[in-house]
Amino acid sequence: MGIGRLGSVTLECSDPQELASFWAGLLGGEVLGSGQIAAVRAGEVWITAVRVADHHRSTWPDEPAGRHLDVAVEDLEVAQAEAVRLGATVGPQAAPDMFRSMRDPAGHPFCLSTQIPN
Repeated sequence: MGIGRLGSVTLECSDPQELASFWAGLLGGEVLGSGQIAAVRAGEVWITAVRVADHHRSTWPDEPAGRHLDVAVEDLEVAQAEAVRLGATVGPQAAPDMFRSMRDPAGHPFCLSTQIPN
């Protein structure tokens, strides 16, 4: 038995409102809070965007990120187009028929995937 539960995933950035709006749009969530911290509630998942004065955008894949988020989707083409519309950029693609490597507006890597079980 565990001693706790995952409260949220926190992403550092220079603009919490922009980053929270992106994740809320991508996950169909709502943004709560503003200023130095903005949180997104998307069902059971919370993502928190925290302002860091000297935030350094990842240069992944040149600089390994060490972690990324996976987003389960039904259609990779539709999901990628919507992510880009919301402000994501497309990264290098290792297996584009199974997942799409992306970056959020603050540079955090994430993947859109049809390979995540329900």
